[in-house]
Amino acid sequence: MLKDKLKPHFGKLSIILLVAIAVLIASDLVTKYLEEKFVWNATIIPNFIEIKAGIRNQGCAFSFLDDNPAIGQPIFITLTFVLLAVLIFAFIFLPNRFIVLKVAVSLLISGAVGNLVDRIMLFQVRDWFGLNIFGRMAFCNFADFWIVLGAILAVLDLMFLNEFAVIPLTKTAKAAQAAKKAEEESKKEENAINLYKESGETQEQIAVENEITEEKDDGKDV
Repeated sequence: MLKDKLKPHFGKLSIILLVAIAVLIASDLVTKYLEEKFVWNATIIPNFIEIKAGIRNQGCAFSFLDDNPAIGQPIFITLTFVLLAVLIFAFIFLPNRFIVLKVAVSLLISGAVGNLVDRIMLFQVRDWFGLNIFGRMAFCNFADFWIVLGAILAVLDLMFLNEFAVIPLTKTAKAAQAAKKAEEESKKEENAINLYKESGETQEQIAVENEITEEKDDGKDV
């Protein structure tokens, strides 16, 4: 049953998204290379957004958890490979009607690969874009942006947009859930009818068996 439902979905959308993934990964790696070569330093918005060369992150996104790289890097690399395996599986087997979710998965793959290349080759991640988050300047790169954007899209889609949304807000999601509910009600009615028929047949059998038993008892009495 599971094998019938679980099948690869690879069409025009998947091809477009694969090209997009390649472009996003390239944009991340190219900007990291350019930051190193040309030593970018600029203030876009004082105390909020700045570009700074030479920032190296041995932790995860936005320079968090970088205190113990000897332990952290192997863990991050391993977890990234596991995450990529799950994401690639989802990309291949996710039906193309889940457009937003498939785009989200593509963004997550792009970000994960971009930073994984740095972790494997340099044992650290090259960051250059600074953003003030809760009073602290956190540095990141395009790969981090793809990961955050992909995670936000995935949450929004699963919560509000697709046919399995927790709180469906779109017409498509509402219609899909209404159709699913109607199908479930129809199955319940069908099962109830079948049970009623089976119950009726059982009662008939019991009645016939009782008649046969009575006839036998009457024959013994005679």
